[in-house]
Amino acid sequence: MADARIFEDLKADHDRQRVLLKQVGEDKGAGEPRRGAFETLRLELQAHAAAEEESLYAKMLADPELREDARHSVSEHKEVDDFLGELLELEFGSPEWDEKFEEMRHRYEHHIDEEEEDMFPAASKRLSDAEEEKLGEVFEERKPKELERAEAHPPGDERE
Repeated sequence: MADARIFEDLKADHDRQRVLLKQVGEDKGAGEPRRGAFETLRLELQAHAAAEEESLYAKMLADPELREDARHSVSEHKEVDDFLGELLELEFGSPEWDEKFEEMRHRYEHHIDEEEEDMFPAASKRLSDAEEEKLGEVFEERKPKELERAEAHPPGDERE
């Protein structure tokens, strides 16, 4: 698994997201650096989730042995999307916003740890090298398109 393109791509995204989560979480107030880091994080989380669902999760949903893990992760993506929508409705940098952000951060860090420790190894055992390579290609093709889509469509219940 360690060399599989799809898992390398997803882990690289997770590493960038952890840095942004820490930056936004440790910087307090409503300053521009924090606001910019949050917007980058928001776009990244939306695009990552959609591209991951269209590549790895789509394949996992078709496999009865992996389906439940994929469903669980899709539901966690929806939960994070809902958190992001709620954060956009709150006053940026307020105590309420900070509390909601920390709740989202905790849930998302749990999600990506679970993916890396449990789900990716399980999927790797069931996927061929060729399938893993193809999923990496799909992810890499979808991610930039999903970033554009995230810029046009904010998170939350209104999102298709």
